[in-house]
Amino acid sequence: MRRRCLLLLLALLCEPGRGSEPGPGAVTCGSVLKLLNTRHNVRLHSHEVKYGSGSGQQSVTGVEASDDANSYWRIRGKNDDTCQRGTPVKCGQAIRLTHVNTGKNLHTHHFPSPLSNNQEVSAFGDDGEGDDLDIWTVQCSGTHWEREDAVRFKHIGTDVFLSITGEQYGHPIRGQREVHGMTSPNHHNYWMAMEGVFIKPSMDPAKHDEL
Repeated sequence: MRRRCLLLLLALLCEPGRGSEPGPGAVTCGSVLKLLNTRHNVRLHSHEVKYGSGSGQQSVTGVEASDDANSYWRIRGKNDDTCQRGTPVKCGQAIRLTHVNTGKNLHTHHFPSPLSNNQEVSAFGDDGEGDDLDIWTVQCSGTHWEREDAVRFKHIGTDVFLSITGEQYGHPIRGQREVHGMTSPNHHNYWMAMEGVFIKPSMDPAKHDEL
């Protein structure tokens, strides 16, 4: 009897596909959310303030406030056909992060960042359309990106990780932190999904979770 129970347990554990289904907290395509850097406790942010050096594109920063409307980003695919609304985002999937209030995409390129001299991260494009340097992969440990997991974002075009190391700007964005790209994975480039509107899989678009 004990042997039969053991064999049954092994069969259940080894059943193909088991454990690969997304949990109820999976981050999904089309969701709008804020991203928290877990090391420095600031949220990914952008605004209509351009860099005074480097590319001169729209700046991306980290802010401490949890209620700032300029910290919302929409999850989109490398192209819209690869990330259908409500589909859970897989670990390793290529995505774009579009800033909700300005319609520009999270972007990086070979310009030095203004404070740390790492790689500049900017917001680029119009109405969600930019170029191939807007594409990042989600690095996480399971099958899907879960809300409670700390993840990394690795840039496809330049192989850097979205990071914050704590440098602070002065006027006109005093106290905001520099966001940049770093070549090595470390504790400065972990991010977690926070407040947002999360589209549920295979549901009416009007139905969603609000946090």
